[in-house]
Amino acid sequence: MKKSLICISCPLGCNLSVEYNDNTILSVSGQGCNRGPIYAQKEVFTPERVITSSVKIDGAKIPLLTVKTDRSVKKSKMFDIMHEIFKIRVNAPIKTGDIICENICDSGANLVATSTVKPNNP
Repeated sequence: MKKSLICISCPLGCNLSVEYNDNTILSVSGQGCNRGPIYAQKEVFTPERVITSSVKIDGAKIPLLTVKTDRSVKKSKMFDIMHEIFKIRVNAPIKTGDIICENICDSGANLVATSTVKPNNP
């Protein structure tokens, strides 16, 4: 089988051409660095992504708090995680790096705040 990918391992964004069978990468071409074949292996057989989103926040001047997973998660879990994120509501104050949800959807990743939000002062 063949697959075209854009490598996201470094800023070059190389167009990779990958040939593979059921469980083995046969060849990778188009890489500008040695990260390309490693990225191709992972992307073809076990793709992962860091999820970025926002959750509702009470007691703040803004209605949403930006969040992300602290590590990449299996692409197959993304919709379950997003569904769970939609249900989360937190209270101000929140600091960058605070864990909003530990081990979200048994993914091994924590959902963390990516910004600091102070409480709304009347």
